[in-house]
Amino acid sequence: MDPSPAKIAIIGRPNVGKSTLFNRLIGKRHAIIADEAGTTRDQISQKFECQEYKCILIDTGGLEYGKQENIEADVQSQANIAIGDADLILFVIDAMSELTVDDFTAASILRKSEKPVVLIANKCDNESIEENSYNIYELGFGEPIKISAIHKLGIDELNSAIVDNLKKQGYKKEDHSEKETKAPKTTSICILGKPNAGKSSLVNGMIGMEKVIVSEIAGTTRDVTDTEITYNDEKYNLIDTAGIRRRGKVESGIEKFSVLRCLSAIERSDIVVLLIDGELGITAQDCHIAEFALQEEKGLILAVNKIDLMEDGDEARDYMLRRLIKKFAFAPWAPVVFISAKNRKNIFQLLELSKEIMVERNKRIDTGELNAFLQKTTMKHLPASAKNKKPRFFYGTQVDTNPPKFVLFFKNPKNLHFSYPRYLENEIRKNYGFGGTAINLTFKNKNAEEN
Repeated sequence: MDPSPAKIAIIGRPNVGKSTLFNRLIGKRHAIIADEAGTTRDQISQKFECQEYKCILIDTGGLEYGKQENIEADVQSQANIAIGDADLILFVIDAMSELTVDDFTAASILRKSEKPVVLIANKCDNESIEENSYNIYELGFGEPIKISAIHKLGIDELNSAIVDNLKKQGYKKEDHSEKETKAPKTTSICILGKPNAGKSSLVNGMIGMEKVIVSEIAGTTRDVTDTEITYNDEKYNLIDTAGIRRRGKVESGIEKFSVLRCLSAIERSDIVVLLIDGELGITAQDCHIAEFALQEEKGLILAVNKIDLMEDGDEARDYMLRRLIKKFAFAPWAPVVFISAKNRKNIFQLLELSKEIMVERNKRIDTGELNAFLQKTTMKHLPASAKNKKPRFFYGTQVDTNPPKFVLFFKNPKNLHFSYPRYLENEIRKNYGFGGTAINLTFKNKNAEEN
């Protein structure tokens, strides 16, 4: 049997509690939950273990009857793709209400797929399940497993049903004793930008298929979606995020949750690709988004998208590059790439750069060599101070990688001029590189734990 994880898709009409069940099974709040029907648009997938069976759980938008238009049609398409890819379907219905035409439509689609299906009656919080269950058997999937995802009722029984189905398909428990200790690390790349900058188009271009919904409607992506790919034998996890609008423009409710989810995505990434709309130019919001990445000390790539729409060719790019240097003076080490996500031009250069940046993020400088360099550097430009107690450098060491972190011990470090840390960072970069990544310099008093 293929050792790859089993794919389990959660299917059902809108607002039956699919995302609540998704969060319950993976053990954390990942999918956005709201009373508004149709909250989930893209496929959201997450790895999880079900009684030591490796699985990938996929949350989907709700299946509805009738011809949908624009983005809702794409939502339906995403759900159907998930069904086609899945090894097991969790078909969720709402036990608190009567079955609808959408439930029967979803059941018909699932029967035609010939995939194994576990029928789940959610929201079984009281006796009303008996009142609404008289025609459940008409769906054609037998006795449902009764659960309350929000109250964690029936989840153990559901997990057992999942495991029984996986056993029938030949899946086996993960053998922890045979795990490869030298398995290549997956580089997580978070794609950020304003709404409609082309983030989902970039992901689609890299994976070569329409997993993520692409639309001209700004704000299409509400959730954070993870997509693992392999390029030149290197593994990458692409994290597509919702567009981050200016704080005053962010609406309460679902969009606010999406922005918070973006910040969480930055935390678990190694590198942030800031996608800038080349047609609209650089805005203050682009710089604000970049600051999120720097606060988390991530790698950073500035990607100017839609170069196919930029007039005057090289002249326009030169102008844009000058603007980038000026606007992003706080991160002069961040590389710039001009791409067209739509035409897939230069998009894989982002992965090649990411590989190089990861080398820099994992670089470690020998303590002896670092101290010889720092002694020379601080003597070349002595620490200045307006106060009587002058700061003086003693020694330094690199304490961590990914991101690179340095601790520098000074006498009277609190009296260092505000420009001196930047001077030292620039000199370290000139000598050792660390291109494409933030680095952390911590200044401590030689005779104290912290300054």
